[in-house]
Amino acid sequence: MAMANLASFTSNFPSAFDKLKKSSRGVQKNFRVSTIPQVKAVQSPAESDTGRWPRQRRPQNVDGDFFVDHTCIDCDTCRWMAPQVFTRVGEMSAVYKQPTCKEDRLQALQALLSCPTSSIRTEVPPHDILEAQKTFPIPIDEKKLPGVYHCGYHSPKSYGASSYLIVHPDGNVLIDSPKFTERLARKVEEMGGVRYMFLTHKDDVADHGKWAKRFSCGRIMHSGDVEACTADVETKLDGSGPWSLGQDIMLIHTPGHTEGSVCLFYKPLKILFTGDHLMMTESGLDIIEMYNRCSVGTQLDSVKKLLDLDFNWIIPGHGRRIQFEDVSEKKAVLEAFVEKYAQYSRAKNKWH
Repeated sequence: MAMANLASFTSNFPSAFDKLKKSSRGVQKNFRVSTIPQVKAVQSPAESDTGRWPRQRRPQNVDGDFFVDHTCIDCDTCRWMAPQVFTRVGEMSAVYKQPTCKEDRLQALQALLSCPTSSIRTEVPPHDILEAQKTFPIPIDEKKLPGVYHCGYHSPKSYGASSYLIVHPDGNVLIDSPKFTERLARKVEEMGGVRYMFLTHKDDVADHGKWAKRFSCGRIMHSGDVEACTADVETKLDGSGPWSLGQDIMLIHTPGHTEGSVCLFYKPLKILFTGDHLMMTESGLDIIEMYNRCSVGTQLDSVKKLLDLDFNWIIPGHGRRIQFEDVSEKKAVLEAFVEKYAQYSRAKNKWH
């Protein structure tokens, strides 16, 4: 699966920011770029006496075994992994309903294991925690997306970002880095290991070095995002691409959130893995302007690059997955998002 240059995309369009009302199967009806910090929230200072995080049950939790303590960083992980158990209260997560069946309990335990700050806890040590650990990596949808898995074990080094595994006949691809655990590594090894680790951008690299050493896999990252901790990445993409990884994977340069942000387009299943470029939060479709490290205008230009690509799934590093009815609906939703953002930008500039 050699890397090869493909023709570049070009586009031009204005800045934008506001609510978008557009319905879609598997997509929330209200789309907006949130002004609330949904990801990468900053924890409060540690207690000066001990230097440790106090582990106190938040009073917003309902009574029962599962609870969230106040070290939560509001990364949203538990709320999309087990929405029937967790919700957002007071800018942090909390348990609003205790699990009442085996499936709900398993999803709550999976969220507990994936919480980057170990902020989800139980009053009684869970007797079935080992069974929950064995479920990772978790199939996203065995019928619609065979061979695509959520790795879980989100890392605080990546602000709680998700990592995904594509099981591929020419070699598996790990997208961004989960927290390294030998238990997860053994499961991935049983599934064929990792041939390539694709890093979407510099924020979500986590334990990439440990994973690369464990599987002797080649790491791929755009040179614009290479820093000291990723200087030894084996393949550094240059220019604006796009690039191909074999016959059915395309890498698309989408600068804006960072200079070197790149999306992975898995053609056979029509999935776009977007990293932090584009996501779905509880508030709607979002580019998280407040965490933009490069240029909002450039990031929106990069959103427009996606209009003519043949995908109907968005799987982001942060936030919820999106399934569109078809490619035409995807295009309509993205076009409306960009236009609404442009309208807000014009109004904001008028008042400033």
